[in-house]
Amino acid sequence: MATGAFVTHCGWNSILEGITAGVPLLCWPLYAEQRLNKVFMVEDARVGVEMAGYDGEAVTAEEVEAKVRWVMHSEDGRALRGRAMAAKEKALEALQQGGTSHNALLELLSDSGVRHSSE
Repeated sequence: MATGAFVTHCGWNSILEGITAGVPLLCWPLYAEQRLNKVFMVEDARVGVEMAGYDGEAVTAEEVEAKVRWVMHSEDGRALRGRAMAAKEKALEALQQGGTSHNALLELLSDSGVRHSSE
């Protein structure tokens, strides 16, 4: 794998991209819901790490380097990478036929009166 971690502003699409790639998230939220998404990724899902300084003026280059090194070379970083890969597997299962995301989409289509190929 060429990408070892993903520096993200914690927009929902970026989070989904990182999770489905199975890489840890280096969370650098900027606005609004991104801060809440960061809390969920770091504290609840535990697939990300907070970039110190994001709530101040700027995250420094030294902070970015330190977090990348932490993710790639520490035991805690190894555990984070493992949780990111496990999240990827769960996301892929959800997308398969019969998975939770697949079923939710079919239910939405059905409730909306839209015909789909599995009918």
